[in-house]
Amino acid sequence: MPMIFEHSTLGQRVMFGTGKAAEYVAAEIDRLGASRPMVIAAEPERALAERAAARITPSLWWDRVVQHVPVEVAEQARTAAEQNDADVVVSVGGGSTTGLAKAIALTTGIPVIAVPTTYAGSEATNVWGMTEDRTKTTGSDPQVLPVAVVYDAELSKTLPVGLSVASGLNGMAHCVDSLWAPRTDPINQALALEGARALSLALRGIVADAQDMEAREQALYGCYLAAVSFAGAGSGLHHKICHVLGGTFDLPHAQTHATVLPYVLALNAPAVPELAGRLATALGAQGTAGDPAAAAIAALAELYRAVNAPFRLADFGFAEEGIPEAVQRIVKAAPASNPVPVNDQNMTQLLTAALTGDRPRTGVAA
Repeated sequence: MPMIFEHSTLGQRVMFGTGKAAEYVAAEIDRLGASRPMVIAAEPERALAERAAARITPSLWWDRVVQHVPVEVAEQARTAAEQNDADVVVSVGGGSTTGLAKAIALTTGIPVIAVPTTYAGSEATNVWGMTEDRTKTTGSDPQVLPVAVVYDAELSKTLPVGLSVASGLNGMAHCVDSLWAPRTDPINQALALEGARALSLALRGIVADAQDMEAREQALYGCYLAAVSFAGAGSGLHHKICHVLGGTFDLPHAQTHATVLPYVLALNAPAVPELAGRLATALGAQGTAGDPAAAAIAALAELYRAVNAPFRLADFGFAEEGIPEAVQRIVKAAPASNPVPVNDQNMTQLLTAALTGDRPRTGVAA
């Protein structure tokens, strides 16, 4: 078959170097000609942010960071940025911190320099998300794409192993979703598969030795590829599910993505055997000829066992009575291009299985 597709690559400067965050942040501020940086970092990340900002003089420190970016928090941060004449925002932290910086950029146009301390990947996308009245709304806008990303594995060294695993599997979810998301193309898929390979190896390394800096670097590399593929491919079913669970039920972002992923893979993989086989290979499977979907599901399950991944939504506050509302919202938001048609029945099965941690099985959600 002829290869016909349209691919857009986002323009962004990426600076990667362990121990170089302060140097790179200062260099990027100089390059932008900025002089009044606003630094965003939640209180637990303040020490890391001070290290990253060691060579600059912030005009404002902002530490009110809330997951899923409530609209009211975004408005407060925007007002503070404007009142302090901030001309650049430096975000140091995970996805919620980057998300708040993006919310500021969305309405003010102030450029963002992102310094990730987790493997969320938001720093490499032009996607924003905010929550209001228990509903998370997302969109894309070139104005929210950070102009620069500074990756320094030293800043992720203090991230506990459990959170490292959940955050890395959040990145893995970007990879898997990008294989069949609405705008996917061969370039996005190639990036996603390499990201999945790198993250699989990195997470095993971090679990074996939390101070393994090569593994931490591989995790940052993998999450970046995952996010770039996601930015191009768009938001697939997995992300629609997790946006509902996070925005409506306030479930933790990374843990929710990590928990839901195996069930979405089990639902979709049989409908896309060629992609499933390539994913299985990326995850380390030795043979996929017999049943590529089963191989991909088994390879992901083996990784989850190896890294002691989260596997029950009940552990994070979701309850059975929330399933009907969640299903209604998910079915409404699900992309029509999903490999398997989304309906009340298979979403109820998927959430019921993910709630209790029932083992995903090939071809069905539970």
